[in-house]
Amino acid sequence: MREGEPSRTAFGAATYRAVHQDVDGGRIFRDPLAWQILGIDREATLAEPEATARPRLRVFIAARHRFAEDSLAAAVERGVAQVVVLGAGLDTFAYRNPFAGTRVFEVDFPATGVWKRERLADAGIEVPESVAYVGVDFETDDLVARLVEAGFDDAAPAFFVWLGVVPYLTEEAVTTTLRSIASVPGAEVVLDYTNPAHELRLTAQGDRADLIARVAEVGEPLSPGLEAEHLHAVLSDLGFTEVEDLDRPQIRERFLGRPGGTEGGGAHLLRARV
Repeated sequence: MREGEPSRTAFGAATYRAVHQDVDGGRIFRDPLAWQILGIDREATLAEPEATARPRLRVFIAARHRFAEDSLAAAVERGVAQVVVLGAGLDTFAYRNPFAGTRVFEVDFPATGVWKRERLADAGIEVPESVAYVGVDFETDDLVARLVEAGFDDAAPAFFVWLGVVPYLTEEAVTTTLRSIASVPGAEVVLDYTNPAHELRLTAQGDRADLIARVAEVGEPLSPGLEAEHLHAVLSDLGFTEVEDLDRPQIRERFLGRPGGTEGGGAHLLRARV
C-alpha cells in the first residue's frame, strides 16, 4: 500500500480493465468510467507494450467484474437493495449504478477512501447520493459494525463485491471476512481466488511464478492459494448454502464462448449466498 492511495496491484488491475475497453472492445465487460477514473494518458498507456501483454490476466479481470455485476443484477431482481464493495479502490460501479433504489457502500482503508473522493472530484465524476464511504481498518475494526454506523441495515439482505483481494490474504483473514458477511441474513458475496501452485499445470505454474515475483516487487505478496474443496467446506460451515464456483474451463465457456477444455486449476470466480 501507498499511504492514502489504492495498492499498486489494484491500480494495475484498474488499468487492465480500462485497456480491455480498447484492446478487446469491452466485449466481456463495459465500463465507461474505466479510463476517466484512472487519470492517466490513454493514448500513451495503450502505446506501451504492457498494454497488450498478459491477455489472459486482462480477460480474467474483465470476466470477474462481469460475473459480479451479472450476479448482482439477479440479486436486485430478488429485492436486494444494499451493495457493499469491499476494498473499493478504483472500482466504478457506484458511479454508473443502473439499479434505482439501491444503496452502495464503498469500504476501504480510511485514507484510501479520502484519496478516492479526491480522485473522483479531479476526474469530474459525479457521486450519487446513494453512495456511502466506509473507512475500515480490516485488522482491527468490526466490518458490519462500521457498515451499520454508515447507515447499513444488518437485518436486510446485502450483496458483497470482493474482487482482487482474496489472493493476497491469509486463510484466516478470508475466513474472518466471510464470517462477517455470513452474519447478515440473506447475504451474498462474489469473490475471486486462486488455487495453490501445485494444482496448476506446468505452464500455468510458470505464469503464477512470474506474477508472484512481480507483485512481491511492489510489496504486495500473494498468498499460497486456496483449495476449492476446502474453501467450499469453510463456506458451508459459515452458513453459505448456495455456492457457484467457475474454474478456468467454465470461465472460457461463459465469457469467451469457447470450448472449456480440460485445463483446470488456476483462478476461480465464486458466488456464495447465505
